[in-house]
Formats: sequence, structure tokens, C-alpha cells
Amino acid sequence: MVREFNLVNEKGQKYSLMDIQNSCLLTEPNGLGYAYQTTYEQLGNTFVINLKKIQQGQILGTLNFLSYDSFRNIVNFIESSEELKFEYTIPYKDVGSKTFYKDVEIQILGKSEIQPNGVISENITIDCLSLWYSSSVARFEMESGENEIRWDFRWDSRFSDYTHRSLTYVNEGHIEAPIQVIINGNVANPKIQLYIEGELYQEVPLTITINQYEKILYSTKENDFYLLKQNADGTKTNIFDLNVVSFNNDNVIRLPKDKSIELRLVADNDISSAEITIFTYYKGV
Repeated sequence: MVREFNLVNEKGQKYSLMDIQNSCLLTEPNGLGYAYQTTYEQLGNTFVINLKKIQQGQILGTLNFLSYDSFRNIVNFIESSEELKFEYTIPYKDVGSKTFYKDVEIQILGKSEIQPNGVISENITIDCLSLWYSSSVARFEMESGENEIRWDFRWDSRFSDYTHRSLTYVNEGHIEAPIQVIINGNVANPKIQLYIEGELYQEVPLTITINQYEKILYSTKENDFYLLKQNADGTKTNIFDLNVVSFNNDNVIRLPKDKSIELRLVADNDISSAEITIFTYYKGV
């Protein structure tokens, strides 16, 4: 087993960096780890950390192509994508292969000429916009009186009705984990609750009715926080403009590290369809 690299766009389309015959081959990758920027204050003969922050990373390497057509193809993929992720699959011995992502921007992709061996080898510089992360998704569906549950981690089934949905999780990442939640209508007055070590720590209550074909959309990712109502026609309304949630409330739920947490979705009626995504971030993988 070998590690694998891909570029992934916002549509989920992948461009392989492992296939020189059909796309290209990334060699000599560098910058897959992490570094800190640290300043110190001297107290006598002792140095005390004054500031410590993670540095923005860069992934460097060489892209190898067998033709100018292949070079043009990756340029077209990059330029037709609004967002890019660098996908990195690692074959661990103890847990098997795991896949991680970084949000990225392409800074430099050089172009020279075909070498005597018939290969075009070009340097690439990729700016990292995030830490490494993985995502776990839990979905709950109730249709025609039958339950369909699909999960990467388990929904808690101890409730006797569907006005409560719950999942448990331990954030084994290196920073707090943001979440994304989708709640489909019909739902009355939904709440998103965070329990830590069995105690209610935080909740986001919404005094609103979401009708059929409407949704609640909620995200606490850095630089991508939102709380929206998706209308039946697909348009979106900022829920903060509807006066149904308090500005004074702590509305940004993120999961602390190394704690037993429980996320609950609660409403006045049945929650027939919902999805929770947890993003676990790592400084190094």
C-alpha cells in the first residue's frame, strides 16, 4: 500500500496526482507536516513563550506529465474549480488507510519543456488554507412509517419518539471540532444542544416552524459560519434576520478535545430527516 494524493473541487470531482498515464504524477512532495511561529520573553536565564501560533503551510512537489495535453487538463481543472481541497490518503499499519483534506489554493505551477526522457516535470506550490481534517456524517431518515438510519457513527436510539435525535462522539483531533447540521421540515421550534460529560453545556434554540421542503442549515466552521433557512424554492434566508434566535446567545457550537460529548437535535414534533457532519482537525497526520 502507498499513500495517495488527489485534488478535489467543490463538486466532489477528483483529479488524480497518482496516474502519469492519464493525468499526472506528484513526486518529491514536501510540506505535509506543520510548523509553529514562536516568540519568547527572557526572564533572567529562562525563556518563556510569549506567542505561539501555527504557520500557514505550503505543499511543494513536482508534477510529471507525459504530454502537454495532460498539463492543459490539470490547468483546466484548477481554473474551472471555485474551491480546491488537497486529498491525502495514508496507509497506517494499526488502523488501515485514512483520508484527510486541506483547503488549498494553487500559487505556482511552472511550465518548461519535454525532457529527453519524454516527461514534462514542473514544480508546483500549493498554499494551505486550513489544517488537515476529516469528516464524519450521521444521517437519519424516517419515511412511510419505516426508519432508515445511515451513519458513520451511531445515533442514540434510547428515545421512544422522534422529537429527539442524539449522537455521541469524542473529538480526537488537535483543536475544537466544528459541525454542520441540516434539519428538514416539517419541524417546529428545533434546538441544537451540546452535552459535555453528561451536562448540558450549550444550545441553539430556534423559535421557528420549518415546513415541508424547507431546511435549517447550520455551520460553525471557521470563516464559514452560517444559520440559514432554505426555502422551498431553494433560496436562502439568514435566520438572524427573522428575529427567531437571540444574538446574545452563544450560537457557535464546537466540540472540545478529548471529552465525551453528545449532540442532540430536539423539536416540538418529530424530526423525520436530519444530518450532522463533524469536522475533526489535525495539525499533523
